[in-house]
Amino acid sequence: MSTTYAPETFPRTWLPEGVELKTWEQIEPWYQKLLAMPVDTPEQVEAWLTASGELNAVVGQEGTARYVAMTCQTDDPAREAAYLEFVREVEPRLKPYLNEVRNKFLDAPGRAGLSAERYHVFSRSLENRRALYREANIPRETRLAELEQQYQKAIGAMTVEFQGQERTLAQLSPFLESPDRDVRRQAWTLAAERRLVDRETLEALFDEMRAIRLEIAREAGFDDYVAYAYRNRERFDYGPADAAKFHEAIEKTVVPLAAAIHREHRGGLGVESLRPWDVAADPLGRPPLRPFEDVSRLAEGAEAIFREVDPELADQFGYMREHKLLDLANRKGKAPGGYQTTYEADRLPFIFMNAVGVDSDVRTLLHEGGHAFHTLASRGEPLAAYRESPLEFCEVASMTMELLGAGVADPFYDGEQAERSYRKLLEGIVTILPWIATVDAFQHWIYTHPEHTRDDRKAAWRDLIARFGGEVDWTGLEEARDHSWHRQLHIFLYPFYYIEYGLAQLGALQIWKRSLTDRAGAVADYRKALAIGGARPLPHLFEAAGARFAFDAATIAPLMATIGEELDRLAP
Repeated sequence: MSTTYAPETFPRTWLPEGVELKTWEQIEPWYQKLLAMPVDTPEQVEAWLTASGELNAVVGQEGTARYVAMTCQTDDPAREAAYLEFVREVEPRLKPYLNEVRNKFLDAPGRAGLSAERYHVFSRSLENRRALYREANIPRETRLAELEQQYQKAIGAMTVEFQGQERTLAQLSPFLESPDRDVRRQAWTLAAERRLVDRETLEALFDEMRAIRLEIAREAGFDDYVAYAYRNRERFDYGPADAAKFHEAIEKTVVPLAAAIHREHRGGLGVESLRPWDVAADPLGRPPLRPFEDVSRLAEGAEAIFREVDPELADQFGYMREHKLLDLANRKGKAPGGYQTTYEADRLPFIFMNAVGVDSDVRTLLHEGGHAFHTLASRGEPLAAYRESPLEFCEVASMTMELLGAGVADPFYDGEQAERSYRKLLEGIVTILPWIATVDAFQHWIYTHPEHTRDDRKAAWRDLIARFGGEVDWTGLEEARDHSWHRQLHIFLYPFYYIEYGLAQLGALQIWKRSLTDRAGAVADYRKALAIGGARPLPHLFEAAGARFAFDAATIAPLMATIGEELDRLAP
């Protein structure tokens, strides 16, 4: 395999090439040197920022590499030990230095001469980080990282015996699309019951996480964790009241369409009620879409899709394949989920996922590919902080690529199957938006009711399932329903990081809607926006991509109407 893409190299100007920064004893002297540099003039400040970016990138890449290795094989004691060593021995000692680095910039005499427009987003972020920083919270954050690793290990270890084989819960996913309802029921029930085996462990993990998060918020001077979380996630352009409006808009404009899809599926399946194991099945009883058997075929086909969207993007993905910047296959011991991360010093992306040969695997790789293209588009930005974007726009990059990729010649399917896959994507968007609202509203409830009991928590979750859950029948499955939030890793690992997917989906849908009549213009503006990185505020990034940063009913309703029209056009 070869590719025409050759990423630009960025030689260091301060930190020596090849320097080893793996232990705290190796790392600390360089932060001391950094803090000793002069910052009296704008030129000195900018040189210092370059040095700071280089050092943070090399240290950050060490932590990222250990995290990647650990998630790729959670049952490897050496990988686990290396990751936890970084979490326990490096990160707690690094945080006070990072605070000093932040303060050095904010208090630098030469800062006054910098361009206010150029450094506005950067300065705003650092001022916010300084306001939140408390040295007393460092041990709490370290404990949280340990608990989060325990959650991933617990989920990664979940297996069941099904049809004579030991399988991970992710490996049961293909059976949820089986035309045989009994097979679907067995697979779903086994997974749900296996999660319930660990429900007390997961509840206890979450209770400890919640308590620590509340302590962190109070230490930082906040009355509740919601306000702290919004500041910590740098949500400068919207607040909890906007999130509540989003929930209301989803309930008003999306839930009815989701319920209609559920009714159509129920009618097609010829069943009295739509059960949880029926949701992923084909309503006409056709065999599940099987886009590939060998994971190498997944990468090959994804590259072909990217080439239809934009040849340069395909070359970039080819480079990732060639340089082993992908780990796609599911296996025992691998952490759940999927992600794209960045090796900061190399300015290169890495994609992690758990492919098992189902249709959604293709969408996941297109999604993570969008993140990777974002990383590569902004890698030439000199200011390290601007090579990252707000999460709400990061997800526009990924979700747009799912939609753009669904509208091109499909190397995995023939024409009818391609339309079926496209339909599944659109229906999935309609049904995931209420789930996003459910998860986000649940987290708001959790942290605005800090003294709640586990029974209170179950009741709140039940109410939200009733509000947003469409027409899925949970009769007799109440225990599984009441603990179904355990499978949403964001609630455990990334509190309040979920509405970003919903807001981004609305941005992606706006770009997609334009692409139906002006594909070239939509793709060009999409790529232009990715190249900005995080150098501009969030609403500007949406605008550059040809979208509005808005999430009220007036914005969402036309998008749902367009999806409805496309669903009517596509074969069932």
